[in-house]
Amino acid sequence: MSDALPASLLSALSDVTEWLTRERIAATIIGGVAASVLGRPRLTQDIDALAVLPEAEWGRALDSAAAYGIVARIPDPLGFARRSRVLLLRHSKAGIDVDVILSGLRFEELAVERSSIHDLAGVSIRLPAVEDLLVMKAIARRPKDLGDIEGLLTAHPDADVGAARRWVSEFSTAAGMPDILEQFDRAVVRFTSKR
Repeated sequence: MSDALPASLLSALSDVTEWLTRERIAATIIGGVAASVLGRPRLTQDIDALAVLPEAEWGRALDSAAAYGIVARIPDPLGFARRSRVLLLRHSKAGIDVDVILSGLRFEELAVERSSIHDLAGVSIRLPAVEDLLVMKAIARRPKDLGDIEGLLTAHPDADVGAARRWVSEFSTAAGMPDILEQFDRAVVRFTSKR
């Protein structure tokens, strides 16, 4: 699946992974990269990471990223992170955007705990469990995310859809948006009807 990722993205991914590992930041790569490796390859041009990091350590993490060629891409990254729980960074050499989602939910912490190492063209990256990525994709709800759900289920027909559905249901209820769960269920039904 690594052949679906351009060399510049792999280079940035290597540096992001090295930064997170060496700085002992508990994190996992999510988003399009994870969906491409664990499911169906698709074009992605950025890197999303989910990190468990106390707010008091955000500044230190940001400062340490520079040694790996990762810099802020907006003027006040910490101010933005306090409002949104996302550090907006860029891998300067490759010109690849890097979004670090700073966990604030128990599900996110568990997703990082349950993640595991995968080899991607010689780059060791930590990816979430398929079930956790299904939940993240269901919540994101964009057409490409719903397509990723089908790709993940195709690649992992033994995935525990029931466990993922329980989390999706919880998020759907908490947000007061029943359509989140409905869209997830429709994606699962579409997948099962094609089997």
